[in-house]
Amino acid sequence: MKYRISGLSAEPFTHLYGQSDAYLKRYGAIRLTVVSCPGFPDRISLCDIPAGETALLINHIYQPAETPYFGSHAIYIWEGCTKQGIYINELPEVMKARVLSLRAYDETHLLRQADICEGHLAENLLGLFFADPLISYIQIHNAKQGCYACCAERSE
Repeated sequence: MKYRISGLSAEPFTHLYGQSDAYLKRYGAIRLTVVSCPGFPDRISLCDIPAGETALLINHIYQPAETPYFGSHAIYIWEGCTKQGIYINELPEVMKARVLSLRAYDETHLLRQADICEGHLAENLLGLFFADPLISYIQIHNAKQGCYACCAERSE
C-alpha cells in the first residue's frame, strides 16, 4: 500500500515566530529552549528540534471533524521552521525510536481501527490498516505523551 506522511503546514504558526511572550500567551503558546535532542519533535519538519534551538509549545486541534473524536493536544513547533516534512512510503526518522499510537479513520472521520507499536514497526501497522478499503487516513500520535505527530494518507 502506498502512503504519504505529511507534517503540518507552517502557515498557521508563522505569525508566532519571533513574537513577544505576551503575544504568544494570547494564542496559548509558550517559547522553550530545547535542552536535549531527541525530546522535542517538530510537527512541521517531522524532525527532532536540535538542542539550543527554540520550540513553541501550543495546543493544536489535530482532529477538527465534528464527531465524538474531535480532539486537540499540545505539540512542539520549531520556531522559524517553514519546510514541511513529506515522506512517501516511509516513516520519518523522528518516529522510529518512539512508541506510537495509530488511529485509523474512515471518510466520515469515525475511528475504525487503532493500535500501539514501537515506531520501527509502524510501517507494518500502516500497511495492515490501509489494507482495509474503508480506511481513509491514519493519525499517528506519540503514545507516551499522547500528542499528535502526523497524518498518513493513501497515495497513488
